[in-house]
Amino acid sequence: MQPTVWTFLIVCPLVFIAGFVDSVAGGGGVISLPAYLIAGLPVKLAAGTNKLANGCGTALACYKYGRSGNIDWRAAIPAGVFSLVGSSIGTSLAVYMNDAVLEVIILAALPLVAVLLFFSKNFGAVEKPPKSKAKTLVYSSLIGLAIGCYDGLVGPGTGTFLTLAFSMILGYTLLKSSGCAKVANLASNVASLVVYLMHGDVLFSVGIPAMACSMLGN
Repeated sequence: MQPTVWTFLIVCPLVFIAGFVDSVAGGGGVISLPAYLIAGLPVKLAAGTNKLANGCGTALACYKYGRSGNIDWRAAIPAGVFSLVGSSIGTSLAVYMNDAVLEVIILAALPLVAVLLFFSKNFGAVEKPPKSKAKTLVYSSLIGLAIGCYDGLVGPGTGTFLTLAFSMILGYTLLKSSGCAKVANLASNVASLVVYLMHGDVLFSVGIPAMACSMLGN
């Protein structure tokens, strides 16, 4: 596919906004993935290119959360490891799925995720008593595996789902939940990107400028 000026005028501003939204509490994929589809990219190429841009933006956000001490590594590391596994499974399903079916799944998920984002308020306001090391390991691993699989197959809302899960299941504040979510989301993006690269579903001419916009927004 040969991108045009309109491709960049549509994708770059929306990916910048998505990066900003993603860095706060996740959910930027609800903005960025439709941007590629509106610009005319086929669904798998849109998903793969989105992983390239979002992955780098998420890496920057993850670094900043880590520096500020808002990541509980006891939960973030197992969530990240199992998110790699889950995302690999989900993306492997996506690349072999019929384009029309995958597009229907993604487009059906977008409004549902948007509704969840709208009604997900006031979570993570107060930190709850910490879970035991064993429970933290098990719960965070299951969070990473399940939501990583969703990220690989569908994508939008992953950051929000992770943040909600860390807050509601492990009792973290919104800030700490977001920090742990960034680690798991980064891992899922890397795994998904590798699979898409292996199948040639990344448009670098659009993905590299979008990557810069995502990093700036994050």
